[in-house]
Amino acid sequence: MELWQIDAIWLSIAFASGIIARKFNLPPLIGFLLTGFLINATGLTKGNISEVLQSLADLGVILLLFTIGLKIKIKTLVKPEIWLTASLHMLLSLVVFGGVIFLLSFLGLRFLGELSLLSAGLIGFALSFSSTVFVVKVLEEKGELNSLHGNIAIGILVIQDIFAVLFIAFSASKVPSIWALALLPFLFVIRKLLFKLLDTLGHGELLTVFGFFATFTIGAFSFAMVGLKPDLGALVIGMLLVGHEKSDELYDRMMEFKDFFLIAFFINIGLTGVITWNAIWIALVLLPFALVKSGLFFYLLSRFDLRARTAFHSSLSLANYSEFGLIVGVIALQMDLINSEWLVALAILMSFSFLLSSPINNKAHELYDKWQPILSRINGDKVCQDEEPIYFGDAEFLVLGMGTIGRPAYRYLNSEHAGKVLGIDYGQDRVNRLKKEGYNIMWGDSTDSQFWINANFDKVRLVLFSISDQSSNVNSLKEMMKTKNKHFEVGAIANYPDQIDALKGLGVDYVYCYKDKLGKEFAEDCLELSGMF
Repeated sequence: MELWQIDAIWLSIAFASGIIARKFNLPPLIGFLLTGFLINATGLTKGNISEVLQSLADLGVILLLFTIGLKIKIKTLVKPEIWLTASLHMLLSLVVFGGVIFLLSFLGLRFLGELSLLSAGLIGFALSFSSTVFVVKVLEEKGELNSLHGNIAIGILVIQDIFAVLFIAFSASKVPSIWALALLPFLFVIRKLLFKLLDTLGHGELLTVFGFFATFTIGAFSFAMVGLKPDLGALVIGMLLVGHEKSDELYDRMMEFKDFFLIAFFINIGLTGVITWNAIWIALVLLPFALVKSGLFFYLLSRFDLRARTAFHSSLSLANYSEFGLIVGVIALQMDLINSEWLVALAILMSFSFLLSSPINNKAHELYDKWQPILSRINGDKVCQDEEPIYFGDAEFLVLGMGTIGRPAYRYLNSEHAGKVLGIDYGQDRVNRLKKEGYNIMWGDSTDSQFWINANFDKVRLVLFSISDQSSNVNSLKEMMKTKNKHFEVGAIANYPDQIDALKGLGVDYVYCYKDKLGKEFAEDCLELSGMF
């Protein structure tokens, strides 16, 4: 079978499965997971399809780590709520999960097989990891990738990835070369060279090629050459490019390719091995541990100066199992610590955790609002770093989201109503930067019900939802409508005409359809400036 025919087969099945999943109000990635199991069950893997999907999946994961790196600042990782939470959680998971699995095996549950204490510990270690791919997809779909709880979750995943590298390095499978010590000076020099290259590339196709070159050649290939994980190299190179004026544009370019390749990643999970009832039973027994690990994350995060809501959303997005569990499983299999059935069980377990976590995360805001009186007790009376604003000063106009759309809107309103405009954004770095530039701005998360309940909106006349991500706007509007005390006018952006009715149904008075009006306003401005209007 030719390669294009193989691609036609898996793409057709994936597309149909994604549509079916969407019909049941589930993310398309659930359909892609089922595609893998379907391809495996029908025997299509006997050809070259598994090799094709594996190659595409590897590309997708490496691209994903590069794009994550473009949004991470090193100073974020050194915050104790990130590195200490990730470290303590991994240690506790290894002891607790490994201990429970060993105890169940010791008590004679035959479908678990006989496990040594070391085998159970390795399985507990594998279960401590959360899936970077899945978490990023969930946060992207909710428009919360750059939120505080999104940044915390991604930071924890990066720390986990560092532990993964250390595990592989100290296992019998792979030992880094002595040349790994030369990486630090190499990265110091290469950052300067990459910055200079970016300055000369413009905005065309060369920028896209640069993204692939930096990801695979500079990042993945150089790290693999010294015995380190290629995807870690892609992550590090992405982090080195943070701060360049074109990093956001590069991020947008690479995201277009990353999404396609990751389809193969989810399909590939189902191709791990032959599914048996025993493997399914093992997966079902271990599945509740995903909720336990989420609860453990919640407790650890709430020990720092974070509100229960931030800890809840961060921990809920991490309530799944990682593809790294399969790597641990392969190493344990090579060391004769587990049998091949456990490897299949770990693949099924990861898939089941996605099926469990996906709908729960879709309802995360509703779940928190329902349990907020109970969850918030864990904070007590302490003052948290992410407290929502309750007083807007003399502001009569609020601009929610101070990105590429919000900043021009803010500047125009401020030119007409100086001192009466306030910007709100949930990106702390952006808030700090814009404050230095003279903007009247404060941190706040409009997707939080407490933002709308506790803040004083008495002087506010107009609220503009200028968040470019439609999911964030919708989630914010839903929380606004729950308070039922709206006395101000609301404007929001629609990217497409079919979103207008949905926004108006959520209490929006004025909808600006960006793609419909941009060309018209461009022509009007040109006529006005030229004196022809």
